[in-house]
Amino acid sequence: MFSDKANGIFQEAINTYKIKNTVEQPFTNKYDKDEDLIAHLLYRKCWIDTVQWAYEDIIRDPNIDPVDALALKRKIDASNQDRTDTVEFIDSYFLDKYKDVTVKSDAKINSESPAWAIDRLSILALKIYHMHVEATRDDASEAHREACQKKLDVLLEQRVDLSTAIDDLLNDIANGDKYMKVYKQMKMYNDEELNPVLRARK
Repeated sequence: MFSDKANGIFQEAINTYKIKNTVEQPFTNKYDKDEDLIAHLLYRKCWIDTVQWAYEDIIRDPNIDPVDALALKRKIDASNQDRTDTVEFIDSYFLDKYKDVTVKSDAKINSESPAWAIDRLSILALKIYHMHVEATRDDASEAHREACQKKLDVLLEQRVDLSTAIDDLLNDIANGDKYMKVYKQMKMYNDEELNPVLRARK
């Protein structure tokens, strides 16, 4: 199943990041894009999410220096754009993979593309990782660990459901029961022509 591969790669990306556990570490993709393009994209996607998770933790420090906070906000903006671009690359992969499928006359479109569902699966992997840390934290109270374990159980169930939904969607696309139609995000706030504040500064 595709979801088994994706979940394994997501866990690998998180575990590799956590060895050094710093946003300053360089990124090296373990998967060659010419040998396994989708693995390359999945690993990159989860790495972006893992770094951004750390960014979001750091910026919530109530004592953060305002100058540092602004610099970090810029990094988060860039990370969001990178994340969106990578999701669209994943969808492009699936568009190419299923381009020769004969779509049935009664085929329907899904509410979201495969890549945006995979985006949620990557972020869910991070939620599971961090909730597991909280559920097993030695310096936390028993009540805290029990509450986090209950949340972890829900997250694990959610991963099963989402993984099944993704596998079903890809199977439906492969069989022509559903078809892909991808809309680019067309984010406006980073574009100097579309963001009125940036345009006014040109």
